[in-house]
Amino acid sequence: MAIQWFPGHMHLTRKAIGERIKDIDVVIELLDARLPGSSANPMLAEITSGKPALKVLNKQDLADPLRTEAWLAHYNAMSGVRALGLDASMSTPARALVTACHALAPNRGGMAKPMRVLICGIPNVGKSTLINTLKGKRSAKTGDEAGVTKIEQRITIADDFYLYDTPGVLWPRIIVAKSGYNLAASGAIGRNAFNEEEVALELLDYLRQHYATAIEARYKLEGVAQMRDEEILAAIGKKRGALQSGGRINLQKAAEIAIYDFRSASLGRVTLETPAEFSQWLVEGKLLDAERQLKKDEIEHKRLVRLKKIPRPATRAERDAADDEPAD
Repeated sequence: MAIQWFPGHMHLTRKAIGERIKDIDVVIELLDARLPGSSANPMLAEITSGKPALKVLNKQDLADPLRTEAWLAHYNAMSGVRALGLDASMSTPARALVTACHALAPNRGGMAKPMRVLICGIPNVGKSTLINTLKGKRSAKTGDEAGVTKIEQRITIADDFYLYDTPGVLWPRIIVAKSGYNLAASGAIGRNAFNEEEVALELLDYLRQHYATAIEARYKLEGVAQMRDEEILAAIGKKRGALQSGGRINLQKAAEIAIYDFRSASLGRVTLETPAEFSQWLVEGKLLDAERQLKKDEIEHKRLVRLKKIPRPATRAERDAADDEPAD
């Protein structure tokens, strides 16, 4: 099942960012360090193209440190891009954002040319918490649900440093299937848009291959790497007492436990993708999306032919008959 979630306020956010971007000096995109590729918004990349970009891998304290280093190197190798890791609750590293922005736009600063920075990212990635840390007080509302911020806010970090906060925004169509599951597992997608059991199975399948010992330690299991994801989920339910009448395992409850334990880092520091993995998923996603578009175009073409909006292409027999007709 493809996971999609694009509430109405996100359309407004997209428009607002498009209007604001011409006056912006640097764009900060907050990414989830546990899924940097999946949490990078391709729609924002298109809208903010040409602007210096600071990629901030937030929640790095929850992510695999070795994989965080790989992702930072991946982004820092890009032209016009800087990247740094951050835990939004730490005040001193948060100030590094200001320094990084001045490095990306060295000609901005002072009252005559104040630095104007747009900060954006997916829902529930920690923007509001970071802004409050930068400001030193509660300037932005925070919450653990996707979509807390609904309107743009301008926050003065210093006399010559203006930060524009925007609501968390996804993109209209997620073409990388794995990204949809990872975003759902992280809490970036509203819970009504996905099935917890399906997301938990995808999550456990990845963890089984890359973090089997973390599952074993958390749930006191053995041989996780050789188990199927359905077996792991059932074992978690049994271990945690997620049982129904007759001793049947409540897989919905077990799924909620697995997802919560990932989000809270109870499984340890986990990252759900590497740069190479995400690159491959993106290639595959684009190919599937192109195939879907071709089928869609074909269906639409047949519909228009049926409605006689466009001429029906001649059959081979009709073309042969036309060729056999004598010339005038």
